Amino acid sequence: MTGDSSASSLIVGGAASSPRAPLPTLPPLALYIHIPWCVRKCPYCDFNSHTASPVLPEQEYVDALLADLDQDLHAVYGRELTSIFFGGGTPSLFSADALGRLLQGVEQRIPFAADIEITLEANPGTFEQEKFVAYRKLGINRLSIGIQSFQQEKLEALGRIHNGDEAVRAAGMARQAGFDNFNLDLMHGLPDQSLDDALSDLRQAIALKPTHISWYQLTLEPNTVFWNQPPVLPEDDTLWDIQEAGQALLAEHGYAQYEVSAYAQPDRPARHNLNYWSFGDFIGIGAGAHGKLSHPDGRIVRTWKTRLPKDYLNPAKSFQAGEKPLSNDEMPFEFLMNALRLTAGVESRLYPQRTGLSLDSLAEGRREAEQSGLLQVEPSRLAATERGQLFLNDLLQQFLN
Repeated sequence: MTGDSSASSLIVGGAASSPRAPLPTLPPLALYIHIPWCVRKCPYCDFNSHTASPVLPEQEYVDALLADLDQDLHAVYGRELTSIFFGGGTPSLFSADALGRLLQGVEQRIPFAADIEITLEANPGTFEQEKFVAYRKLGINRLSIGIQSFQQEKLEALGRIHNGDEAVRAAGMARQAGFDNFNLDLMHGLPDQSLDDALSDLRQAIALKPTHISWYQLTLEPNTVFWNQPPVLPEDDTLWDIQEAGQALLAEHGYAQYEVSAYAQPDRPARHNLNYWSFGDFIGIGAGAHGKLSHPDGRIVRTWKTRLPKDYLNPAKSFQAGEKPLSNDEMPFEFLMNALRLTAGVESRLYPQRTGLSLDSLAEGRREAEQSGLLQVEPSRLAATERGQLFLNDLLQQFLN
């Protein structure tokens, strides 16, 4: 174990105005399930993903996932799941039989809320109509489809295995399979991308009428091919023009921005991700998965699982690689790092409800952030200004101790 397990009773640093109180109610509980295999690793990807072998160890991995979940059950007894998210990697490489056995095993262990949202990430290159009909029958009710671009030149530059026509067909197949709620993932700021290129991609995505669009700028991350062999990306002025014009286009077509890179039709934001950003709880199972769980006595603990699939599947090794209780001193940054991603922020009262700390523990950082024009001066809400959204890292620095 890392961190200070007695931190809940300490009075430290900028969060020092009061001890942490027991939580009056526990936040909503979600489940993240990581499937770590892809057909091919993309050069920009820094996620825990690995090139799949011809035969995936579906049965062994599902067995491991359920055994992993069993070890977390003591911390969530009596609670229900409000959402499940299959991420990766490419979860749609798994058969419906394997995912069905997994979902059945999860529900036997933790009750599902009546309106549970269950999302599966999929790539157009893995779309099979019969498979996706079967996924829908399992109770999976939301898809997140990794498009990235509809233009062949850009897809090749990104190392994607699908083409633009497959991307268009995937959205239609999702709807035909019974999914009336799906997200399209789209990138901008791609190698040699012009403003017209970026808007063409966005118009095509909008024409497919998804309920949600994740539209975000390509960034070069350490430990990726692009980091070591960087492509030529658009100039800053072009990136700014793309951002402004794209946001206007999305708003014009009824996609409201509710988070840094998330746009949704009315009443269609991703509930699973909203839970993350509002400092809700989530169990993480699977290779490299992270979790965060609150306890009635006020403890809040982050966990992470063994990263490499071969180690995760090794019975001699532990599923859990580490855990860290959050101290009072860390809480302002941890909470706001999520909450301030939301364009509307959160109600101020959510902070004591989710952390067990008084709002006084934010006072100094809040005052400085308001004076610098990064945080809205609104006692009942914690929300970044438009400038604060552009300089979110600078805003969060005000709450680091």
